[in-house]
Amino acid sequence: MKKLTRFIAVFLYIYAFYIMFTASTTEFSLTLGFIASALLAALSTPFLIQRNLGAHDLKSFAYLLLYYFRYMIIEEYKAHKQVIKIVLSRKLDIKPAIVKVPYSVKTDYGMTLIAGSITNTPGTCVVDVDEKRHLFYVHWIYATTIEPEKAREEISKVFEEYAAKIFG
Repeated sequence: MKKLTRFIAVFLYIYAFYIMFTASTTEFSLTLGFIASALLAALSTPFLIQRNLGAHDLKSFAYLLLYYFRYMIIEEYKAHKQVIKIVLSRKLDIKPAIVKVPYSVKTDYGMTLIAGSITNTPGTCVVDVDEKRHLFYVHWIYATTIEPEKAREEISKVFEEYAAKIFG
């Protein structure tokens, strides 16, 4: 029964994200998504969930959903706005730099979420990670500071707060 519960949890995560990303509710799309989600869940469940699910997992999932909407609605909008302003400007108004951005999450999942969020945000890209010193090296198209803690405040603080709540 535990294996079935784990499978269903992973399946529902995958299927929910499929529906959100495709935004399609046609019968064909929903059926295809159902089959693909079931296959992916069957293949990945043993690697993703190795313990019983509890209330903490539901809380983490809720934070994941909040993070997703905040990231897509607020953070992406701000970053796109800045990059569009740079692109449409008559003069090239950039201040590129590679800055050190410290992080404090303890899990690889948290670190990956933060690094992926930074890289997916226009104008920033993680170019290296120093796991021993807990630093990301980030190429920033419009660096307003090169001080690590101030760069963290501007680039990744929000991502890190959510990653800590999602992955503990």
